[in-house]
Amino acid sequence: MKTKKVHFTNNDGKKLEGRLELPFNQDPHNFVLFAHCFTCNKNLIAIRNICDSLTKMGFAVLRFDFTGLGASEGDFSDTNFSGNVADLLAAADFLKENYAAPTMLVGHSLGGAAVIYAAAKIASIQAVATIAAPSDPGHVLNLLEGSKNEIMKKGEAVVNLGGRNFTIKKQFIDDLNSAPMSEVVQNLKKALLIFHAPQDNTVGIEHAENIYKAARHPKSFVSLDGADHLLSDQQDSRYVGGVVAKWAERYLPVPEEEPVKSKNEVAASLHKGDQFTTRLKLGNHPFTADEPVESGGHNYGPTPYNFLSGGLAACTSMTLQMYARQKGWDLENVAVHINHAKDYAEDCANCKDPSAKIDTFKRTISLKGNLSSDQKERLIEIANKCPVHRTLTGEVEVMTVLEE
Repeated sequence: MKTKKVHFTNNDGKKLEGRLELPFNQDPHNFVLFAHCFTCNKNLIAIRNICDSLTKMGFAVLRFDFTGLGASEGDFSDTNFSGNVADLLAAADFLKENYAAPTMLVGHSLGGAAVIYAAAKIASIQAVATIAAPSDPGHVLNLLEGSKNEIMKKGEAVVNLGGRNFTIKKQFIDDLNSAPMSEVVQNLKKALLIFHAPQDNTVGIEHAENIYKAARHPKSFVSLDGADHLLSDQQDSRYVGGVVAKWAERYLPVPEEEPVKSKNEVAASLHKGDQFTTRLKLGNHPFTADEPVESGGHNYGPTPYNFLSGGLAACTSMTLQMYARQKGWDLENVAVHINHAKDYAEDCANCKDPSAKIDTFKRTISLKGNLSSDQKERLIEIANKCPVHRTLTGEVEVMTVLEE
């Protein structure tokens, strides 16, 4: 995936920092907002794994730090749950103004509760996914149990959460207590996917049951059996991201790109507005070709010369392994590295124009196995006889006709 650092301003004028994750090989078909857990930040490994899984399926994901956390401005002690929801609304406005309106919200833990509240206020949202979310934001108060009396008496207290000290003020507690969630869930009218682990010791599985019962269809539940609250096992977070991506395709506008159709083995198709991003049919396999950004492309795929060099590299390795098998030689692995360039032909005795440039393919071959020096030397000779090599160095003619 490709990552952009972004900044936007919330309703209180604080600058919030985020990362916009983009697919590496296509324009995103939908934009997603991710809300992290209480006192976490956008860089939690589980969040990055979920984002990575989504971008591989063509989604763009904005993950950001709530006010007073990570690299975002503000004082955490002055924030509350309602402020987190407001930050999500500001993030949605940022996407709408600069890219496209988000169509899905994903939230973890208290962030899962926040996305439910935010989804009710963002018209473009069509799908919501929660991970280990409490059915009542006030559940967070359990984490403050040892300091709650001090907070209520003195107005604030320093609380250690996850090894870090945070100042929690009474207004935070008051805000959590004033945010019953059941009614919001009942009136959500968005597709809802709920993830929860039966073994979650931080937010019990009964919270998932409460959310599911309160929600209207379409709603789905996925058990994260064996996972902990923070999805510290990376397989769990990757699994969540993959499931969210496939589930969302049922509820979001995900265009299906028609494959290039041709009776020929190889074909290409390029639409007017796609710059250099070209769809290919190579045998029965779809590919994308493109040019680098500095050349006016999107860098969504290899360049035409990358494909050409790749053909030479693949053909060379296939030819050498086939020859070694026929000879019964122990060629464990062959690696072929190609660098293509256009060099001046002044030293080329057979060139008609010494000032012209010619195409050169610098091929470096690595041979691994129990091979003698003579065997290696013979294999290098065979490399120069691979079919693609002979095509590139032989007489080539390209005949072009206009299809009727």
